[in-house]
Parts: sequence; structure tokens; C-alpha cells
Amino acid sequence: QLQLVESGGGLVQPGGSLRLACTGSGATLEYQHIGWFRQAPGKEREGISCISYDGGRTKYADSVKGRFTISRDNAKNTAYLQMNNLKPEDTAVYHCAADLFTSVEAMCASRKPFDFWGQGTQVTVSS
Repeated sequence: QLQLVESGGGLVQPGGSLRLACTGSGATLEYQHIGWFRQAPGKEREGISCISYDGGRTKYADSVKGRFTISRDNAKNTAYLQMNNLKPEDTAVYHCAADLFTSVEAMCASRKPFDFWGQGTQVTVSS
């Protein structure tokens, strides 16, 4: 059965960078879209970025466009989120999810529970 594990979070100063990884085990991710989502206390879950099964299509939230880059390496069964120019408002728990969707747009906009959902990694941006 597929399990997802996020890594790479931590404490970083404003303007700094982090690279998150989402690694699947137990089953392949190659047929599923992967998305990165974040949730801060008291705020609604936000779809940050999603990528298609083959990496050919991506979607970014306006709040991170131009700063974050999503990618995947299916040979490693892993997806990444490169986060540059981090801001305090990026502070949140970041989760990855894998599922079958018609489009990456639909995945990022979805509010439904995903079939496969990682435990999350904390990102804190602070001086």
C-alpha cells in the first residue's frame, strides 16, 4: 500500500530557501498526480502546487508563483518542492498528496480527502 513521507522542512530566514521532498513507498507514483498543500493554524488548506503524472503539466497558487517550483523524479518515486524567497506568510505545515485527477488544476483546487496523504513537514520562516 502506498505511503508518502515528506521531508526537508525547517526554520529559515525570510528570503531563504528550502527544498521539500515527497517520497512514496509501497507502490509507484508514476500514474498519479502529486500535489503540495499547506495549512497554517486558523487558515484554510491551500493547494500550493500540483504536477501531472508525467511531470508535463504544473499548477501554482498565485501566492507562490515565481518563487516555488514543483518537480518529480519518477525513477526515485519522489516529488519535490523548491521554495525560494521564502516569506513569513509561507509558514505552515506542508503536506504532499497523490491521487488520480483529470487535471492538476482540479487537484490543487480540491478540498476532498486524498487517497494518499503524507504526515506533513513544518516550514517556519522567521527572523
